[in-house]
Amino acid sequence: MFRTNWLRNSLFLAVTSALVAGCNSSSSGSDAGRLSLNVTDAPVDSASKVVVSFSGVELQSGGSRTEILFDEPRSIDLLALQGSNSASLLEGQELPAGEYQWMHLLVNAEQDSVLDSYIEFEDGSVQELYVPSGSQTGLKLVRGFTLLAGGSADFTIDFDLRKSVVDPKGGQGMHLKPALRLIDNAQSGTITGTVAGELIVSACADASLDAGAVYAFVGSDVVADDVDGDAGDPLTSALVNENEGVYSYELGFMPVGTYTLAYTCEAATDDAESDDVIAFAEQSNAEVVADQTTQADFSGI
Repeated sequence: MFRTNWLRNSLFLAVTSALVAGCNSSSSGSDAGRLSLNVTDAPVDSASKVVVSFSGVELQSGGSRTEILFDEPRSIDLLALQGSNSASLLEGQELPAGEYQWMHLLVNAEQDSVLDSYIEFEDGSVQELYVPSGSQTGLKLVRGFTLLAGGSADFTIDFDLRKSVVDPKGGQGMHLKPALRLIDNAQSGTITGTVAGELIVSACADASLDAGAVYAFVGSDVVADDVDGDAGDPLTSALVNENEGVYSYELGFMPVGTYTLAYTCEAATDDAESDDVIAFAEQSNAEVVADQTTQADFSGI
């Protein structure tokens, strides 16, 4: 009898310990993480709006694919998201923890004469924006990231509209190509600065219409080049804006590292589909530190 009671008590304690361990494991850890995803824009010339209709996000992790569809399409004017401005697509979305290989931004951008995604120019004309291969594949970012169990990740997607919006040369509408960057917000900073009025006047035919742009190239002392789809392309760019006689620019969501900045007043003639001769009036180096703003001015001297 003693042995039977002892055995029952031992089994009871073992089961109880297992249940307690299971509860502790469940409460102290998780097989899921949380993802926040925003969008921002590196601008394009001669446009007043670039509206893209987002319907969801699709992610690939190993052999598993997760699709997050929005209740309603989200129409976002990317041109309003310059510098450090951004708009949210996902906020603390719970996802399985693990290694993710790529993501798709699902967009309503078919060549169907429906202006769900469109570009509006400064003269008031409007053109349909569509993904050349069809919106079923969306806009794909082939860059992996890790989502830790119980952790969180915060990323921003930069639409480089100078590279993304392409005139099909005689066709209807404008192509929306996946020229996108995925930035880890915890490992990014901002570059901001001014451009001397004397430099603007000397480089631009009419600064009131076009005050130029600043191109950012990865590395120091890089020879500045135009946007044409090769390895020498700038990482991103920013338009120069005038406010009460001060010309300034801002490059937001820049990954930590060293950059060559180059000012030009010929960005409007820079065709992303061809090799153009672009004159750069001045360039300098800048270092980006996480969660900090770097000042980089163009003095014209």
